[in-house]
Amino acid sequence: MEAEGIVEHRSSIAAPFIFFIVIGFQFLARWLEHLKKVGSNSQVEMELRKSIKQLLREASTLSQPSTFAQAAKLRRLAAAKEKELANYQESRNKKMKTSYGLYGRVLLISKVFIYIVLVCWFWRASVATVPHHLVQPLGKFLSWRAGGTANDYVKVGIIPWLILSTRVSKFVCQFAK
Repeated sequence: MEAEGIVEHRSSIAAPFIFFIVIGFQFLARWLEHLKKVGSNSQVEMELRKSIKQLLREASTLSQPSTFAQAAKLRRLAAAKEKELANYQESRNKKMKTSYGLYGRVLLISKVFIYIVLVCWFWRASVATVPHHLVQPLGKFLSWRAGGTANDYVKVGIIPWLILSTRVSKFVCQFAK
């Protein structure tokens, strides 16, 4: 009888605990994506873009036949700056891809490892119990690998709970932007 109380208590805190783990991984992934986007615009890049715009603006104001050579020179200089910008962006993207790619892989590997541990831990145990009438059409899906229903309560399995938690956390992260 005492063991049932311990199992019930463990499963009562397991569902929110698992949900917070899943939402934590989701926020970390979003934060990493945000850092990748923010890091793409550097000061050097903005200065090069600004100077290219300025050179092209100056070249467009020189439309007289006597200033054609000067305008062509400014356009060539702007083209050289654009090539320099492209080379800078390419090298920066390679650096970002290696660094953020590494962080992304570490996050993915740790996420998979934690999910596997959770699935092994709660494989035959229920994560939560919910009254049957609250999950009427989805009761069998939610109780997969958890033992079905007992005393008009549905035992929620780990795999459906991870799927549900992932979907809800993605939805929450979209509104947290």
